[in-house]
Amino acid sequence: RSLLEDVNISLTSEMENRAANLESQGKTLLFLSDSRNLSGIIAVADTLKETAVESVGLLQKLGIEVWMITGDNERTAKAIGEKMGIKNIMAKVLPREKAEKIKKLQAEGKNVAMVGDGINDAPALADADVGIAIGTGTDIAIESGDITLISGDPMGIYEAIKLSRKTLSNIKQNLFWAYVYNIILIPVAAGVLWPVWGILLNPILAGGAMAFSSVSVVLNSLRLKHIKL
Repeated sequence: RSLLEDVNISLTSEMENRAANLESQGKTLLFLSDSRNLSGIIAVADTLKETAVESVGLLQKLGIEVWMITGDNERTAKAIGEKMGIKNIMAKVLPREKAEKIKKLQAEGKNVAMVGDGINDAPALADADVGIAIGTGTDIAIESGDITLISGDPMGIYEAIKLSRKTLSNIKQNLFWAYVYNIILIPVAAGVLWPVWGILLNPILAGGAMAFSSVSVVLNSLRLKHIKL
């Protein structure tokens, strides 16, 4: 449409109504014209993946603010956004502007994870705090991302974030128990209880406690293999 405007070709009221109807269905329009007049409209549309709506809903339940960045016009983007349950939409974003939009969100104090699969997504994937590339996409997008989801299933995004949060929580638990063991037992081993109660830590018990500390950390980490996402 912008190219038509540049060469002063305008849509008739009938064409405008048709275009509005097609865009409200979430379709992207290609305008066919000669040097003077509009000849026709070709409407194309991507099919939403079966789990797309569910994955967006699950991400929002995690407290994540979901945005859609697209080169489509506002009407088409809004129609797709309504189907997906996405309220935050950036439409008419040119390929070179995607990275700028990421930086703008970061400037607002947000931690941004960018999901993309195309060549045009590569700069944004690199600039995001976490770049999530789709394994079925282009090689340059995969190289630019921090995480690569092997399948094209949008549920992989939710599962990756949920797993990362559980992993971080697991690390904090391990550090806590490791510190507890050392804070309690090292002073005892040094004889802090000897002057008052005459208690010393038997080297055998000290070795057993250290081994138990390591085993508990390993067993706690192994729980990640059985978590339900």
